[in-house]
Amino acid sequence: MLYGRTGAWAAIRSNLPRKRSTTSPPFWKTAFVGSTHCGAGCTLGDFAGEWIVFLTGFTLAGSVLWSDYAVDFVLAYLLGLVFQYFAIAPMRNISGLAGIWAAAKADTISLVAFEVGMFAWMALTHEVLFQPPLKPNDPVYWFMMQIAMIVGFITTYPANWFLIRKGYKRGDVERPA
Repeated sequence: MLYGRTGAWAAIRSNLPRKRSTTSPPFWKTAFVGSTHCGAGCTLGDFAGEWIVFLTGFTLAGSVLWSDYAVDFVLAYLLGLVFQYFAIAPMRNISGLAGIWAAAKADTISLVAFEVGMFAWMALTHEVLFQPPLKPNDPVYWFMMQIAMIVGFITTYPANWFLIRKGYKRGDVERPA
């Protein structure tokens, strides 16, 4: 998936060892990298969730879209917390509940913002653009999901900007010693 590969490339690229600089990266870049970290967990959770709902036939209130939302969100949130925990805990030298709490503070707002944007696009494609709705075994479905992930990135960027400014999230400026 394009967004997933682009986000993974950006996250890896931003964390490669490089010469120490006396200047900080521009703030927009820090917020961008924070958004790609959020997007990585969301993308994996959403990808897995879509297939789980499709293959099991699970519905909520008779709706595949509502079941997609629920399963995608839960998986994205769990993966997002795991990713944040393993990024934050070693950098701040914390573990256990303190690490989980720090991960939740760093990821909840950005993840919800990502999912809101993504779910809005999913609703548009599911309810308006395609009748009958597309299914995960259709390549056009995954093209639409990539657009949904880009929309999610756009909606999570301001949230990451806020979280980094407030100190809940550190973007790419904090590195393990």
